[in-house]
Amino acid sequence: MTRGGDPLRIALCIARFYSELADKLEAGARAALSDAGVSEIEAFEVPGAFELPLAAKYVARSGRFDGVVCLGAVIRGETDHYAYVSAEAARGIQDVALETEVPCGFGLLTVDTMAQGIERVSGGSKRDTGRQAVEAVLAAIAIRETVQTRVGP
Repeated sequence: MTRGGDPLRIALCIARFYSELADKLEAGARAALSDAGVSEIEAFEVPGAFELPLAAKYVARSGRFDGVVCLGAVIRGETDHYAYVSAEAARGIQDVALETEVPCGFGLLTVDTMAQGIERVSGGSKRDTGRQAVEAVLAAIAIRETVQTRVGP
């Protein structure tokens, strides 16, 4: 996949707190990018989901990337921590996309248990959230390219 003849450059921002899930999310994202012909991929790691929006903002503002894929997981615990982290990470990632106009894929699992997370990553029985986040970014890039190159009504 290219942008005006140049290869697309995609950044992966990966929250590593739940490393087993992060690895599988990254594998799904990389497979989807490979399937789409995207080979210019750079990964940036952060400790947890709360740090994803700032990492995505740094990456998006750099001007080096056509899209950002945010990957990670938040698993519900015994306190309200889950609600705050998942909501703020989601809001922050969306804010980055809207502010910078760089598509940001939301590949953040928000699940009750590790087992639910495993079902929603590469090799899982429900879906591949890493792949879906890449597909969302590539779709937004395609729309941007279409509207920027279209002439007339």
